[in-house]
Amino acid sequence: MTLTGLYVPLITPFDDAGAVAPDALAALAHQVLAAGATGVVVLGTTGESTALTERERREVVDVVAGVCRERSAPLLVGASSVEALRALAGRPEVTAALCLVPPFVRPGEAGVLAHFAELARVSPVPLVAYHVPYRTGQPLSADALRRLVRLPGVAGVKYATGIDADTTAFLADLPPDVAVLGGDDAVVAPLLALGAHGGILASAHLATAEFVALIDAWRAGDVTRARPLGHRLAALSRALFAEPNPAVVKAVLHAHGRIPTPTVRLPLLPAGPATVRAALAHLDG
Repeated sequence: MTLTGLYVPLITPFDDAGAVAPDALAALAHQVLAAGATGVVVLGTTGESTALTERERREVVDVVAGVCRERSAPLLVGASSVEALRALAGRPEVTAALCLVPPFVRPGEAGVLAHFAELARVSPVPLVAYHVPYRTGQPLSADALRRLVRLPGVAGVKYATGIDADTTAFLADLPPDVAVLGGDDAVVAPLLALGAHGGILASAHLATAEFVALIDAWRAGDVTRARPLGHRLAALSRALFAEPNPAVVKAVLHAHGRIPTPTVRLPLLPAGPATVRAALAHLDG
């Protein structure tokens, strides 16, 4: 299995009472898939998964699994523990699990590899490793990344590190049938130019079709089309990430009438009005 294209990591919308808004969540999933996204992700960072109760997490998966079943679309679910992975058993709509490199403890490269080998052993679905060292504190060399994606049961990596020497070395020598999906929205265009297969991009809640076009253009080698589009979408992404994600994305979605409130849960705070106006200007101006 090689995952390619655009995957939108869905926000979790809340209603006026602060509860999960399932109808709005389903509508978002339908909207991004109708606009050309290959699939969606739930219970990721953008979905505020750590701020949800276990019941709410099940509800989110249930709602979006129904949409993906209806549309025959891939569904990735954030699940970074043995318990969370085992809970995916019996869910045929789930294509893969998005598994975070262990944060905070900094187990070293050998520890990361042993951890993913064990997760893959027990998981009922393939794994996509989520490598985001500025959040986890754990860097991985190009060699370690290649060993990680060669583990049985690991289908690819969400790569959110920016662009550096390890990035170019990793993408220059990828094992076959391994997906690299960009996860740093503002620099996804150069990552695609280096050979990434697609992206998991929160910014693609907005301008979804343009992000699809960007991925398609780079994968087709259409530099004339891809380069200006990449610059434009990078500017949009910077505006949407001007405050901690997903506060600005939610505020813009609310301003567009797509979700009932812009509410985020603590420790996140709502986006400031000036930030929201600036993001809206990129879309509406």
